[in-house]
Amino acid sequence: MKLSPTKTLTISRNNSMWQRLQALTISLVASSSIIAFVPNYAYSQKDGAPSPMNYSEFLTKVKDKQVEKVDIDSTGLILEAELKDNRKVSVDLVVRDGNVELIKALKENKVDIGVKPIRQPSVFWQLASTLFLPVLLIFVLFFLFRKVNNAPGGPAQTLSFGKSRAKFSPEAKTGVIFDDVAGVDSAKEELQEVVTFLKQPDRFTAVGAKIPKGVLLVGPPGTGKTMLAKAIAGEAGVPFFSLSGSEFVEMFVGVGASRVRDLFQKAKENAPCIVFIDEIDAVGRQRGSGIGGGNDEREQTLNQLLTEMDGFQGNTGVIIIAATNRADVLDAALLRPGRFDRQITVDYPSCKGRLEILKVHARNKRIAESVSLDSIARRTPGFAGANLANLLNEAAILTARRRKEEITELEISDAIDRVTMGMSMRPMLDSSTKRLIAYHEVGHALLQTLIKDADPLEKVTIIPRSGGVGGFSRSVPNEEEGLYSRSWILANITVALGGRVVEEVVFGNAEVTSGAASDIQQVTRLAKYMVTQLGMSNLGLVAHADENDRNWWDNRPDYSSRIGIKIDREVRRIIKQCHELAKQIITENRNLCDRLADLLIETETIDGDDFLKIVAEYTTVPAKTREPIKF
Repeated sequence: MKLSPTKTLTISRNNSMWQRLQALTISLVASSSIIAFVPNYAYSQKDGAPSPMNYSEFLTKVKDKQVEKVDIDSTGLILEAELKDNRKVSVDLVVRDGNVELIKALKENKVDIGVKPIRQPSVFWQLASTLFLPVLLIFVLFFLFRKVNNAPGGPAQTLSFGKSRAKFSPEAKTGVIFDDVAGVDSAKEELQEVVTFLKQPDRFTAVGAKIPKGVLLVGPPGTGKTMLAKAIAGEAGVPFFSLSGSEFVEMFVGVGASRVRDLFQKAKENAPCIVFIDEIDAVGRQRGSGIGGGNDEREQTLNQLLTEMDGFQGNTGVIIIAATNRADVLDAALLRPGRFDRQITVDYPSCKGRLEILKVHARNKRIAESVSLDSIARRTPGFAGANLANLLNEAAILTARRRKEEITELEISDAIDRVTMGMSMRPMLDSSTKRLIAYHEVGHALLQTLIKDADPLEKVTIIPRSGGVGGFSRSVPNEEEGLYSRSWILANITVALGGRVVEEVVFGNAEVTSGAASDIQQVTRLAKYMVTQLGMSNLGLVAHADENDRNWWDNRPDYSSRIGIKIDREVRRIIKQCHELAKQIITENRNLCDRLADLLIETETIDGDDFLKIVAEYTTVPAKTREPIKF
């Protein structure tokens, strides 16, 4: 059985502790033996030890009148005698009826008999042998308790549960300023007032203005919310507290509320200052939604946070900055004016914003002069700041792996493919599967080129990717305004059906594959979105709740079964019309499909410009409603 790293580390620590206890036990026994032996040994060596003699030989010498006197040990087990030739001998007595025979022989031969007193060690050795064991035991217990107390979660930390775990920077050396945060100009303008207040508070208080007590940064992950908070502290040069919302909540009742009180107490002592709470939705969720009436530890922590932010006692000079990507689950009392006065949306950057972000992350990277950052910004719609940083890092890794000195356009293109579609796999060998995939991707790319309202094609490839992607054709939208026209949605539905349609036209209905499964899901989702949400069908301007917006305890739709039948018919009608249009275009350009498929099998990747040139040789390419991107 394979153990986890954590369990292995725990077992090794237990073994180490057991080995230490064994070593201490052995030392204890050895020391006790030494202490018990040393006094006796010192006493025996004090005058010179007598030579041993056996019992029968000694009894013979007594009868031969060669013994002058004897001293019997008080225990009756050892006898020391002085012979007439001035020798000293010791005899081990065998206790048999009080050694009557020996005593009778001593008396008959008129030998002086004496009794030796009990041997007593010195006072020093008595104290040492008496105190050694208790002192050693106390030392061992002190050592063990010290180890346990210093362990994470040990008794020494029990009294510190209620202390705030916020990281404190007295001089706000975050290393980040507003110049390091790009692509969020509107958010920086809003936050610039907070910096100005911290630097020049009299400028606002002179006219009766009050600085917002709290600023809530709302936006998708990776858009730079944490970087903005660090930039505020770095620009203002004030103390900076930072922690996560999950650090407030513990399994013990009252710990979270105690940590909130301790945090604000420290903040007041260092005012003016900034307190940054990341992922505040971990503690600021709506109250009353918990199991057991909402009287759980998290809600008590939230109540204390609400009281500290705007209660009877004000927090002058303490500005709370929080970040979340789940503003919809926050409690209404937390979002009201007086607590979080401002809610700043930090959204995905525009093309111009992405260009500024790329400039920031390209400072420490060696990029070839032929690489256009503007082109990268146009090719990466929907990328957040973290995605763009990861993109350039992946390009740098590919450059180092290929032993190049500069990042070129090839590494940028491969990095985009890797980030968006996955890691590239080994190209497929020539086979029927490779030819089918080539026709499938040509169907998508050809419709993207020939349909007027479709986005311009960037590239088409049949190099497989991790995750089961056999190939892809990618387009690049010119603008990300968030407004989609009916013609644009219909064009995307038609393009998505291109792969299935080309399989039907080239290979026949009996040979169509499952490669269009995700395309069909996308087509159905777009068509249903047009009918139920956008009012772009014969049902009129009526919106119906989406399936994801329904409650789990009541998943019934908000329309009747009759309307549901009409919705299904409209969705099928839209998809059928787009399918017929796609089939007509593919059929009219059957020879062009063959040439493009053969070229794609040979080269495995075709750029958008090259693809457009080949299509222009066979047919007239319609003018796009939006200008195609020039790379």
